[in-house]
Amino acid sequence: MSTHVAEAELDREIRQRGNLPAHIAVIMDGNGRWARRRVMPRIAGHRAGRHAVRETVRTCAQLGVEALTLYTFSRENWKRPSYEVRALWAFLEEVLRTEFLELDENNVQLMASGDLSAIPASTRRALSEASSRLEKNDGMVLNLALNYGGRDEIVHVTRRFAEDVRAGRMQVEDMTESLFQTYLFAPELSDPDLLIRTSGELRLSNFLLWQAAYSEIYVTKVLWPDFRRRDLLEAIAEYQRRHRRFGGV
Repeated sequence: MSTHVAEAELDREIRQRGNLPAHIAVIMDGNGRWARRRVMPRIAGHRAGRHAVRETVRTCAQLGVEALTLYTFSRENWKRPSYEVRALWAFLEEVLRTEFLELDENNVQLMASGDLSAIPASTRRALSEASSRLEKNDGMVLNLALNYGGRDEIVHVTRRFAEDVRAGRMQVEDMTESLFQTYLFAPELSDPDLLIRTSGELRLSNFLLWQAAYSEIYVTKVLWPDFRRRDLLEAIAEYQRRHRRFGGV
């Protein structure tokens, strides 16, 4: 059976099962290793990963996934060489400008979550412009986790709630899991049902620590620049085969 036929069959089976993950989150790992194996600069790996992003967004939107969160830039990424950090932000701005039509054709909405105050002003403008141009769409939400850290988000929630308590708007006894959710960077998004990590690493890397409490985790050894539609479909098919108990039996 050819790869194309096998992929089409897998797509059909996934649609027939029907229990699609409403929210998929992805740790896009392996760009550096992909480039190193080809004796190329690391930024070449980031650029090559653009194809994986395009196919992942397109496939999720076409399948009817409600939200897709991509771990685009972590707080720890600032530790990388300054030239690489500058290149990453410039590349993101380029993608936001050039991928608009693709996103619009797939009825995608765009948002970002994280400490956006610390990212370059030009990137914030590009993000705002792209989000505004896509705000009429009512399809899948593409959420870019930018300058994001799971621990930082929990601290952010704690500080905001403490401020509300000090101002008399809240009482300490008011805090519940549901209320905690309203203070998150993206409170409107449901917790991810499926969390995918590429490159074979077995860790969360400070990603969605609160939200991923009951996410189904799928790890593939495929490096992010090589991740394609078939790889995503296999991850979703594996999710559909699992029985989610949420602590029950």
